[in-house]
Amino acid sequence: MYARRTTQAAACLTFALALASGGSGFAQDAAHEPDASAPPAFVVVMPDEAPAPVIATETLTPEAAPVVAAVPEVSAAEVAPVQQAETPVVVPLPPEVTVDLAAPVPSNPVQADAKVAAVPLAPVPAALKAALAIYVAADVPRTSAGQALRRQREAVAAAYEARSFAPLWLDGEAWNGAAKSAIARLERAGDDALDLRATPIPALGSQDPQGLAASELGLSEAVVSYAREASGGRIDPRSISSQITSYPEVVGPARSLAEVSASADAGAVLAAYNPGHHGYVALRDKLAELRREKPAVANSRIPLGPDLKVGMKDMRVPLIRARFGLDQAVEVTQSGDLVYDTRVAEAVAGFQKAQGLPASGMLTARTIAALSGGQPNRLEDEIIANMERWRWMPRDMGEDRIEVNIPDYTVRVYHGDTVVHSARVVVGKPNTPTPVFSDTMRFLIVNPYWNVPPSIIKKEMMPRLAKDPTYLQRLGYEVIYRKGQMIVRQPPGERNALGWIKFMFPNDHSVYLHDTPSRALFNTTRRAFSHGCVRVDQPFALAEIVLGQGWTEAKVKSLKGGGERTVKMPKPLPIHIGYFSAFVEENGKLQLREDIYGYSHKVKSSLGLAG
Repeated sequence: MYARRTTQAAACLTFALALASGGSGFAQDAAHEPDASAPPAFVVVMPDEAPAPVIATETLTPEAAPVVAAVPEVSAAEVAPVQQAETPVVVPLPPEVTVDLAAPVPSNPVQADAKVAAVPLAPVPAALKAALAIYVAADVPRTSAGQALRRQREAVAAAYEARSFAPLWLDGEAWNGAAKSAIARLERAGDDALDLRATPIPALGSQDPQGLAASELGLSEAVVSYAREASGGRIDPRSISSQITSYPEVVGPARSLAEVSASADAGAVLAAYNPGHHGYVALRDKLAELRREKPAVANSRIPLGPDLKVGMKDMRVPLIRARFGLDQAVEVTQSGDLVYDTRVAEAVAGFQKAQGLPASGMLTARTIAALSGGQPNRLEDEIIANMERWRWMPRDMGEDRIEVNIPDYTVRVYHGDTVVHSARVVVGKPNTPTPVFSDTMRFLIVNPYWNVPPSIIKKEMMPRLAKDPTYLQRLGYEVIYRKGQMIVRQPPGERNALGWIKFMFPNDHSVYLHDTPSRALFNTTRRAFSHGCVRVDQPFALAEIVLGQGWTEAKVKSLKGGGERTVKMPKPLPIHIGYFSAFVEENGKLQLREDIYGYSHKVKSSLGLAG
C-alpha cells in the first residue's frame, strides 16, 4: 500500500512539473478561460534570435497558475541566463506586475520598466517553487499514513523555502559532490534490504529548468525515503503487536536533507541511518552471502531421497549448502563436497526450529518439503524481517548491557560485543507474550514477595476459590483487602513463584527477570510457559555479574531466608528484551528460531515479502 501511495506522490510531482513548464494544453483548456481584466501570471521570454527581442504575454487563471510570492528585484546578471536560453522560458511574475501590450517593446528587456524586468527567481528555483506548491497541495488518503505523507511533503517544501528554493544538489546543470556521494549510496540501498522503487534515483539528462528541477526534487525525495526507511519508518511496531513498545527514532525530511546535503561524504551519512549494531551488521553480511549464490542452485528444488545424518554422502548436499549460504560458490558435480557434515546439520536444525519441526538436524522428508515448498527466497525474507526489527532497537544500547532474545530463550550480558554471561530463560506463552522493549535495571530483591497480578486472580484463582474456599490458604497465599479490592500475595520462600531473587527495572508492562522453583522447564527445548515475565536459569550467577566487584554468587546466596532484601546495583545496566528469530552467532553461523509470537510473519507481510 505504501508503494502505491508513493507512486501517487510521484504522479503528483510529474503533474506539478507539467504545470510549472507552462504547457499550452493547460492554458487553452475551456475550464481555464483567461480573464481579460486579470494581470498576466507569466512572462514568456523568447530566445535572442531576432534583431529585436519579443516579449509575449499570456494570462492564466489562479487555478492554473502556481502561487508566486513577491520577492526583491533581481540584477541584470541574474536575468542574463534567461536571455541566453535556447528555448522559451516561462518565468512567474509577482502578483503586482502589469504588462501593457500597447507599450513599445524596449530594445533590452533588462533596461525595461522595473515592474516588467523584476524576475522573482532564477529559472530552476522558479520551477522548483511551482512544482512544490502543487506537490504539497495534492490530495492524500485520509489515513494516518496519508497524513504522514502530507507532513513529509510539507517538510520538503519548507526546506527549500528556507533557502529561497535554491537547489541542494545542483551546481548549475551538474550534480555537486554531495549529490554524487548520495547517489552512490542510494544505488546500494538493497544491501540494507531497503526498497526505493517508488522513488527512483533521477538521471540528470535534461538541460531546461523544469527538467533540472525534476532531477533536483527527485533526488531529495530519494534521500528522504532512504533516511526514513533506514531509521525504521517503514513499519509502526505497534501495528505488529501492542506488546512491542520499542519505538525507532525515525529521521525526518528536514534533518536528512540538511545533514546529507551539507556533508562532504553524503553517502556515509545516509549509511549511518541504518543500525550499526553488531547483530544487524552480521545479518546484513549473511544476506549478501545468500545473494552471491548462484540462483539456479540456491533456489532449486531439493529431490527426495533417504534421510541424511552427519557423515553421510549425498548428491543433494551441495543444494542444501547453497540454500543456507554455507559456501561462496556451489556446483552440483561428482567432485563437489557431498558430505553431510555438522555445519550443514546445524543449519538444517535451525531451519527446523523456525518451521516448528523436530530440530534433529537430519534431512528428513518433512524438512525437504519445507525447504522446497513455497517461495525459494524464504530464508532471505526471514533475514530481512529480522534486520527490520533491529531498526526498532535504540541506536545506543550501552557498552555494558543485558539482552534477552525471546525466540532463542536466552539472556546474555554483554561488554561491547563480547558475551560475558549467558543463561537459558523461560518466556511468555503466545497468549501472554513477553513484551518487547528497553529499560534500565537498577536493583534486585532477594526473598521477594509475589504480588499476584489481577488478571491471574480473576482468570485462574477465582474459579478455583469458588470450588474450594481454602484454596489460597492451603497454598500459603496471603489475602489483603484494600478499599474493597482483594490483593493476593505469596510470601518469600522455596515455593514462591519468583524463586529467591528478582531483577527489577520498573516499567509499564510490570514484567521483570526472576528465579523460579520450576527448574525442570529449563531442560525443555521450547520454553514459552510464563505469564509474560522472564524466568532465569542460574539467577545468582547473573546477580554476581550485574552487582559487580565485591559481590560473589555465594555472597548473594547468603541473603536467602527472612524478609525481602533490596540490593541496589552500583551501576544501572540497560536491558533490552528483543525478538530475533534469525541471528548470527560469534562463529559466523546463521541461526534460525521458531517464530513463536508470529512477529516475523507479520513483518514480512507488512514489507510485501513473499516468504
